[in-house]
Amino acid sequence: MKAMLLEKTGPIERNSAPLSLVELPIPQHGPNELLIRVLACGVCHTELDEIEGRTPPPHLPVVLGHEVVGRVETLGADVTGYAIGDRVGVGWIHSSCGGPRENVSPEFRATGRDANGGYAEYMTVPAGYAYPIPDSFTDVEAAPLLCAGAIGYRALKLTSLQDGQPLGLTGFGGSAHIVMQQVQHQFPRSEVFVFARDAQTREFALSMGAVWAGDTADRAPRPLQAIIDTTPAWTPVVEALANLAPGGRLVINAIRKEDHDKDALLRLSYHDHLWMEREVKTVANITASDLREFLPLAAQIPVRPTVTAYPLKAANQALLELKFETVRGAKVLVMDGPSD
Repeated sequence: MKAMLLEKTGPIERNSAPLSLVELPIPQHGPNELLIRVLACGVCHTELDEIEGRTPPPHLPVVLGHEVVGRVETLGADVTGYAIGDRVGVGWIHSSCGGPRENVSPEFRATGRDANGGYAEYMTVPAGYAYPIPDSFTDVEAAPLLCAGAIGYRALKLTSLQDGQPLGLTGFGGSAHIVMQQVQHQFPRSEVFVFARDAQTREFALSMGAVWAGDTADRAPRPLQAIIDTTPAWTPVVEALANLAPGGRLVINAIRKEDHDKDALLRLSYHDHLWMEREVKTVANITASDLREFLPLAAQIPVRPTVTAYPLKAANQALLELKFETVRGAKVLVMDGPSD
């Protein structure tokens, strides 16, 4: 099978092609696993964290990718509830202990980091961590729902937002533009305020229904009850805290933060940023329940992700654009994708 393989970690600025297109054997599934023929796989900022060593794979080489849509090719002997040809999705959680706290369990294993992921034509996954994809989504539309959408769903739950309370979104990429659609469905009286560093992204947010969009360092027209930060940087964290109402909560939706602007934390003021019972909450990974709950909800809304598709062999191009260019929606690799 064809796969894009990560063989060493390091700054992407020094290696613009960190992944190599290779031929690998089709993996063999275990008795409780599925072999999936991959149709599409989303490109997530966490892949940059893996490539650049902020959340390094425990072993190399490895196949990245954890927003996977595919069809069941073969079944393990102990698998029930699936049939050959079923369309399923795989998210960041490849396996864990089960239960509501499996996202923070020491048994947590991540797709595309601790086990080979979806930047390939085939992959295996434990049957309990594969999820039916609603028929209303194309393969390309469904892919970003498996992480960007589901982790945004978890982040929104952690805000404890009530309908009518104002919400802020810091950054407006693959995850936040899906959260926006969820908020409009679940909290129709809540206004959404977006903070983004470039004008194109702010215009995109306004076109999707934000009532206001400003720069990362701007102050919203009113204090916000909750803010979800989806950026890889520290400056938005500090600026978001200053936009919270008393008792407000900042939810940081990121696996890792980059160090280039870490000195922004030196501007942190207890009085301006933390006082008045403001809270900070982080999102750690994801559970199987998050995905089982979110996918049907996404179909009900219905969520319509904005997506740019690339062929598998253009994975490095997609990653470079994600790192250095303005992000509009999500990026997805397609196994039979468009030409370069």
